[in-house]
Amino acid sequence: MTKRTATIQRKTKETHVELILNIDGEGNSRISTGVGFLDHMLDILAKHGLFDLNITASGDRIVDDHHTVEDVGICFGLGIKEALGDKRGIRRFSHSSVPMQEALANVAVDISGRPALVFNVVFHTEKIGGFDVALIEEFFEAFSTNAGINLHVNVPYGSNAHHTAEAIFKGLARALGDAVQIDERRKDVPSTKGVL
Repeated sequence: MTKRTATIQRKTKETHVELILNIDGEGNSRISTGVGFLDHMLDILAKHGLFDLNITASGDRIVDDHHTVEDVGICFGLGIKEALGDKRGIRRFSHSSVPMQEALANVAVDISGRPALVFNVVFHTEKIGGFDVALIEEFFEAFSTNAGINLHVNVPYGSNAHHTAEAIFKGLARALGDAVQIDERRKDVPSTKGVL
């Protein structure tokens, strides 16, 4: 089987991001974005999605973490898109329901080439440590747009913001990790259109 990997570099006046991704990995990661909470969530994403993921990023964090978080999301999305190639044989759809103590996250993905994000999540605090929770949706928007993925995130309940965020990232990991897998019965692109 062809190795499904990607190397992405993005350099702007605001950030510099380098990403190496193997979607058929073992869950190994080396993450250093300068945003501690994001690093933690990306480690979780790699571990539970069985992606090998290396990311280094630097950005204008003297302003805030927004540009760094968004651009890492862009690069992860571009990496997934590049690694999938023509998407021949992939499962395409998947979903996951992940509890994290009192929180529950339901995540569904369609690797359709038609990006859309539905994000029904209420955080009961504005910060997790020093991390602005509004940036979680920004990350998912950047990721889904650049990966070409239809992503639905629904959290019906959860009072602790850290638990809620962790359940969401674990949910994405499990759903995405399953959706990118090759179905040995499928020899073509999983679409009646013939392309994704």
